[in-house]
Amino acid sequence: MYKIKVNASHTFDVTKESMETLDAIKTAPNHYHILQDNTTIKAEVLNADFNKKLYAVKVNNNIFEVNICDILDQQIEALGFEIGASKQVNEINAPMPGLILEINAIVGQEVKENDVLLILEAMKMENVIHSPREGVIKSIQVKERETVDKNTLLIEFE
Repeated sequence: MYKIKVNASHTFDVTKESMETLDAIKTAPNHYHILQDNTTIKAEVLNADFNKKLYAVKVNNNIFEVNICDILDQQIEALGFEIGASKQVNEINAPMPGLILEINAIVGQEVKENDVLLILEAMKMENVIHSPREGVIKSIQVKERETVDKNTLLIEFE
């Protein structure tokens, strides 16, 4: 399930199944023709920030800011790591049980906000764990190919 936030004021829950039934045709790069309830909708993706999952979409000459949150984003938000609160985060815990596939940081490394720290496989999906803030890695409590439980301490910041 995805949570779609439009202009930071309207939130919609969208399932993968409902996305598959969407009648949308790509007519040109970043341009789409959508048919919903016998109504034609023209959409254009004006700007896409894949890392922040933020998009500017023009629909019938109106521009909307769209934020797409997948299941991992929703779990991270539920744990209190959402933007704003994340700036004070000193440790990263596993948002769900899974297998550590890859670690992209080392102790003592300076990282920037949104740097990829590790990849956690859960529910047959690879979930990229990004740094919630700038900082220095104090410790890494897991190893590649290690299975972790929800809330297991993964990484600490200085």
